[in-house]
Amino acid sequence: MVERAERTPARPDAVIGVDLGIKALAVFSDGRPPSANPRHHDIARRKLARMSRAVSRKQGPNRRIGRAPSNRWRRANDRRNRVHHRVGNQRRDAIHKLTIDLARVYGTIVIEDLHVAGVLGSRRLARAVADAGFAEIRRQLTYKTAWNGGTLQVADRWFPSTKMCSRCQAVKPRLPLRVRTFCCEYCGLTLDRDVNAALNLAALVDRHVAGSGPETGNGRGADRKTAPGAAGGHEASTPHRAISAGSDGDLHLVSGGSRRVIITPLNGEAEHIGHQVDSGATQSA
Repeated sequence: MVERAERTPARPDAVIGVDLGIKALAVFSDGRPPSANPRHHDIARRKLARMSRAVSRKQGPNRRIGRAPSNRWRRANDRRNRVHHRVGNQRRDAIHKLTIDLARVYGTIVIEDLHVAGVLGSRRLARAVADAGFAEIRRQLTYKTAWNGGTLQVADRWFPSTKMCSRCQAVKPRLPLRVRTFCCEYCGLTLDRDVNAALNLAALVDRHVAGSGPETGNGRGADRKTAPGAAGGHEASTPHRAISAGSDGDLHLVSGGSRRVIITPLNGEAEHIGHQVDSGATQSA
């Protein structure tokens, strides 16, 4: 077990919203310059392609016939692997510098819960998103804020940080990715879409429900996807069936349905038994 000295951020009461993206790796809500996306893999793509062609021209391994690779293939493959390792090390170094700077300065950091796996399914954005390392940024912020005495807040995945106006909280129905400037039709705000999203994330710390999420349509911090059904009593959308007393003193379930509850007196007390019966039938004890 490693014991660490207690630390306090330089600005423990400061809140910053961080909007991650591809054009700029991180855009901040407090006006500091955005963090540029270094695009290490894109820069090394031509070199990797050249080395991959060199590897393909050598005699490589073949498990089907049990052929071992030649020494020239091994040397060419090692040169290509060194480029891959260099790209990974450069990416980790840039992310470490970004996250440690945020964790040491700000007491509360707010980011989005991005669906990275879903974005990686996009043919147009997969390479750029994988090169940015969004999941690694969140992972490092999680433990570095704990080390430095700060707090990491993660906005709900369905929170409309980009489509919502940071001044009047009006939400646009659609905002395509090609539109880089947010223009509000209600209050006239014109702002870069990433800066607007960062401001909305920072404002989530003030708008919360019982300290567990932003004050939106429900307690999860997300807009409702479906309208709530009509519910009776304290149960959500549960149909209530009438129960009438028969001439024999037993209780009979009158209304039809696929799920029935039979209530019959047993030693002066009511016993509840649940099972499935045919729809429309009347069940009695």
